Amino acid sequence: MTGAPHPKLDELISVLARLRAPGGCAWDLEQTHESLVRHLIEESYELVDAIESGSRDELIEELGDVLYQVIFHADIAAHRNEGSFDIDDVAARMTEKMIGRHPHVFADATAETAADVLAVWDDLKAVEKPGRTSVLDGIPQAMPSLLLAEKLLGRAERVGIEPVRGDLAPLDPAPASEEELGQTLLILVASAQRNGLDAERALRGALRGLQTDIRLAETTGRD
Repeated sequence: MTGAPHPKLDELISVLARLRAPGGCAWDLEQTHESLVRHLIEESYELVDAIESGSRDELIEELGDVLYQVIFHADIAAHRNEGSFDIDDVAARMTEKMIGRHPHVFADATAETAADVLAVWDDLKAVEKPGRTSVLDGIPQAMPSLLLAEKLLGRAERVGIEPVRGDLAPLDPAPASEEELGQTLLILVASAQRNGLDAERALRGALRGLQTDIRLAETTGRD
C-alpha cells in the first residue's frame, strides 16, 4: 500500500549497518564500491535467471540480493569523509527523477501510449543532462552485446542512418517468434564457431563501427 511503513526494509538496513559497524563482520567492513562490483553483476544475472525460470521464492530471494547490494553501497557512501550520502538520499533522488519523468501522471502533460512515454523521457533526459553532446553519451559499453546492439540501432535511427548495409541479404523468411529468432541466433553462433570465428567479438566490432558512423552523422549534421 502506498505510504505504508516498511518495517522489514528498515530492519534490513539496520542489519547491514550492524554488520559494518565496529565489532561486526570484518569482511563487510572492508568492502568498497569497487570490490562489490563483481557481486552486483553476479546477483543481477541470478535475478534474471529467477525472472525467466524461477519460482516465487527464488524471485523473492534474488530481488533481496540485489536490494541488499543497493543498501550495501549506500552504507559505504554514508561513511565517507567527503561526498557522503545514505539510502534516503538514493531514494529521494530516484523519487524526484520518476516524478519529473512522468509529467503525464504527476503534471499536466499527455502521453497516451508507451511510445509517447518514451518520447517524453528522451526530451526530459536531454534537459536533465545538457552536457551530453551525442546520442551515444550515457550508453554503457559493457552491456551484453545483443542489448547494446538494440540500443545502438535505436540511436542510429535517431540520426537518420541505415545501420545495416544494403548489400547484406535480410533473413528470409524472417523469424516470426522469439523462439525462431533464438534458434536463428544459435545457428549463427554455431556456424561462426565451426569456421573459427568469435561471434561475440564480431558483433562488438560491428557495433564499434556503427558507433563511428553515428558520431560521423552527428558531426555532419552539425556542420
